Amino acid sequence: MSLNFGRSLMAIPGPSVIPERVLNAMHRPSPNIYEGELVDLTATLYPDLRKVAAMSGDVAIYIANGHGAWEASLKNTLAAGDRILVLTTGRFAANWGLMAESLDIDVQVLDFGMQGDADPDQLEAALRADVDGKIRAVLTVQTDTASSVLNNVPALRKAMDAAGHDALYMVDCIACLGCDRFAMDEWGVDVMVAACQKGLMTPAGLSFVYFNDKASRARKKVNPGFYWDWLPRTRPELFYQQFGGTAPTHHLYGLREALDILVHEEGVEAAWARHDTIAHAYWAAVDAWGADGALHHNIADPDKRSRSVSTITTAIGDADRIRQWTEQQAGVTLGIGLGFGEPGSEEWNRRFRIGHMGHQNVPMVMGVLGAIDCALKALSIPHGSGALDAAAAVLAGHGKV
Repeated sequence: MSLNFGRSLMAIPGPSVIPERVLNAMHRPSPNIYEGELVDLTATLYPDLRKVAAMSGDVAIYIANGHGAWEASLKNTLAAGDRILVLTTGRFAANWGLMAESLDIDVQVLDFGMQGDADPDQLEAALRADVDGKIRAVLTVQTDTASSVLNNVPALRKAMDAAGHDALYMVDCIACLGCDRFAMDEWGVDVMVAACQKGLMTPAGLSFVYFNDKASRARKKVNPGFYWDWLPRTRPELFYQQFGGTAPTHHLYGLREALDILVHEEGVEAAWARHDTIAHAYWAAVDAWGADGALHHNIADPDKRSRSVSTITTAIGDADRIRQWTEQQAGVTLGIGLGFGEPGSEEWNRRFRIGHMGHQNVPMVMGVLGAIDCALKALSIPHGSGALDAAAAVLAGHGKV
């Protein structure tokens, strides 16, 4: 017999839980895509998308997942034969680099492994060594969804400035926009890519490329092709061309509702604070479990952990057992391990991930933690006690400091 006959809860690191309001906003007939309500609604999205990223430049919307945003960012700034430097801290910046290689871009890699963040000193040294200025762009992620590391985006910018290098600074915020603090203008990021299905609480299908004037100048030197060209997508008078053809009608209605929640009702800075508290609640529970047994954080330093996802390491095989129990018996779906060895290997099966991004509140957090705690007990996996008390103490203290 199973206990899983209530409402299921998705706790994977994206697609995240979608608010009912967003789903309801999308549940409607197809609109006119040439004039009227949809055109007017779409115009309101861009100012709010800028607020989420704390930027004043342009943002282009694509009917694509995050990989589409990767390709768009590359096609608009680089040409075959150009050299880039990719700072890998897990799986996803590495994959961005692989996409660049498929476009015949020369990719140089600084690999910091699956448990480290990008080192500004090593970046500065690599750029100083590029005496001919051949590196056209530096690519990294703010949060790597596989390792759950949080890179220090402003510190990496300072390293580029210290080296006196003119490369574009390109950052992937797909896993953490709206969750981890991000300030594109202040931090000197030239290009940022994001997607709608995580912190922006909208069903997967839209991605975004943010870019400043420096990146716009780079676009003038390349041929991005028809579909990926970001220039027509920033011209509101060309609504049909804003999406390379037919608009993503229902996604736009959903995104409007999600931005109403995030920007106008909660506020972006309040959302950052909420995610910070929720992340610390999960971390407190993992610390308690880890006091007796093999469970521990993949990223040891709390200052280097994302507020949107946590990667947890277990004894060999236990991660799969925990995931299977929580999904089959409790109705809670946890994320698989990614990037640690080959799929199905011992290293792969030692890790699970908890997505705590977007539409999250106290019952959801305590429900996920309670399900994991039950799994540990049901499966006789050694663990420390007091995890739920530790998490509750963190949540109870929210807003008091």
